[in-house]
Order: sequence, then C-alpha cells, then structure tokens
Amino acid sequence: MRLSTYLSFSGNCEEALNLYSEVFCGKVEYKSLYSDNKDMCKNLPNSWQNKIMHASFRAGEISFMASDVMESENGPCGTVKLIPEGSPITLSLNFEDEAKQKEIFDKLAKDGVVTMQLQDTFWGARFGMLTDKFGIKWMFNCEQAK
Repeated sequence: MRLSTYLSFSGNCEEALNLYSEVFCGKVEYKSLYSDNKDMCKNLPNSWQNKIMHASFRAGEISFMASDVMESENGPCGTVKLIPEGSPITLSLNFEDEAKQKEIFDKLAKDGVVTMQLQDTFWGARFGMLTDKFGIKWMFNCEQAK
C-alpha cells in the first residue's frame, strides 16, 4: 500500500506548479487540461478550458499530483466539492541543510502567512510553519547536529 498526495486548487494550479517548480527545482512531469478532454467536459465554461484537470510534479524525493477543481453539485465533469478552508492536511518537509530550509521557507512565505517562524526547538531541530498563498500548509524541519 502507498499513500499519494493530491493537491486541489481553485483555478490557480498552473501558478502554484510554476512556484513549486522554482522553489523545489522540480518539474511538472505530466499535465492535462480540461480542454484536452472535450467529450468528458463539454459543458465546462470557457474560463475553465485551460485550467489543469490533472498534473504530476516531481523534485527529487518530493512528488505529488494536482488539479484545479470547481465547486459544483453536477458539474460538467461530475460532482466536485472544494476542500474547505482550514483543511487539517499539512505537508511536512525535512531538510539536512538549514540554509536550504530558510531559502525554501522564505520563497513559500511570500504572499502567504507564517504561522511559526523558523526557530530552534526542544527536540533538537530548526522548525517553522506557514500557509502559502494557495492555502497549502507546510511544516519545515531540519535536524540539528548534536
């Protein structure tokens, strides 16, 4: 059994993937737009034709899937509900280098909300938390040398 991460966005998935590609030095390995699936999504509004139906992202050991989703009872591609704000899901990044941790923290914090600045902790790590501008929650942990 394996657990995979799937991130849902409200129309700004492309922007998020561009940021994550830069921040994590990664790339989008696959991307399908709603317009690529004309039969399945023929009633989709024009404003959603070039939104991402499905994408996969990889940067080293980081990988996830993502898409733009619409809140709709009987949408053009089926019943879809957005994840409510305040979702209990948080992505945790573990670092070996504090400089890299700070670099990525600062990039994801831009236009986001820092909930805990990077700081030394009682468990022997440098740790911080934030919610990026797309509403994705992140934890940053870097074990310190003993």
